[in-house]
Amino acid sequence: MTSLSGTPAVAAADGPRWHAHRFNRAPVYRAAVALTAVLPRRARLGVACALADALAGRFAAERAVIERTVRRVLPAATAAERARVVTDVFRHFAMCFADLVAANRGRRAARLLAGVEGEAHVRAAASGGRGVVVVTAHVGNWELGGRLLARRLARPTHVVVAAEPDPRVERFLRGGPGPVRFVRRGAPTAALSLVPALRRGEVVALQGDRALGTRGDATVPFFGADAAFPLGPFVLARAAGVAVLPAFCLLGADRRYTVRVGAPLEVPAGGEADAQTRWVGALEAVVARHPEQWFNFFDVWSAVPGR
Repeated sequence: MTSLSGTPAVAAADGPRWHAHRFNRAPVYRAAVALTAVLPRRARLGVACALADALAGRFAAERAVIERTVRRVLPAATAAERARVVTDVFRHFAMCFADLVAANRGRRAARLLAGVEGEAHVRAAASGGRGVVVVTAHVGNWELGGRLLARRLARPTHVVVAAEPDPRVERFLRGGPGPVRFVRRGAPTAALSLVPALRRGEVVALQGDRALGTRGDATVPFFGADAAFPLGPFVLARAAGVAVLPAFCLLGADRRYTVRVGAPLEVPAGGEADAQTRWVGALEAVVARHPEQWFNFFDVWSAVPGR
C-alpha cells in the first residue's frame, strides 16, 4: 500500500516510476491538519474540491494519464462525459485525503463508514481462525478502509506499505497508535514475519494494482489490453494456506464510505496466476463502475515488459 499522498511504489531501479510530487511534504500535511481542526466535515470536503479544481492544472502529466485511462475504461463515453470523470478523479482524491488526515488526527473514523458489503465473505475467509490476505487497490480511501476493515475483523493486522520519502510524513501517517501494524516493503526482514502471522490467524493487507517492475510481476488482460500486476499477494496466500479477500473502500454520494468485500479467492499450489486473474477481474469491475475513484496516475499498460 501507499499513502494518499502519491508516494512512489516502485522497488526496482529500472521499473515503472509511480506518481510523486512536491506536495507530499510535511508542511502540506500540517496545513491540512489546521483546516480539519476548524472546519466541519461538509465544509472541509467543499474546500478539498475547490483546491482540487484550482490545482489540477499544475499536474499536466498526471491529468494526461488519467484522460488516457478514462478513454480506455469508458470507450463509449462522450468527450464531455470523460472530462467530467477526469475532474472528479482530482476532487475525490482531495476528499479522501482530507478524510484520511482528519481520521489520523484522532477523529473517529468509524462514523464515516456507511457499512460493509460482503460480511459473509469476510466470515468465510476467516472461518476456523484462518488468517486472511486482504488485497485492495488505489481505489477510494484505501488507507482508511484498511483501518476500518481491521477493526471489523478484530485481529492483528499487518499492512504492507512503501516507505515515505519524507520521514515526517511517515511519522504523521503511521507513527501513532492504531488498529494496524505497518510493514515497510523492501525492508530486509519485511516478508519473514508475514507467513507466520497468517498461520497464527492474523491479517495481511497489500495493494494489488501496481506492478513493481520485477520478476514478481505477471501480465493479465485489463480493459482489453495486457497490463502488469504483482503476483506477490497470491504467492504469500498460497505459502500460508489462506484465502485472498478482495476489498475496496468507496466514497458514496452521501459522502460516507462503504467497504465492499468480494468472494474469497483460494490459492492452491500452482494456482497463483489464476487467483491473480480473478482479482484483476474484480478490480476491473470496480474501476468500470467507479472510474472517478481509481487514483492511479501512471499508465499501468506501459509497465508490461517490452513496452
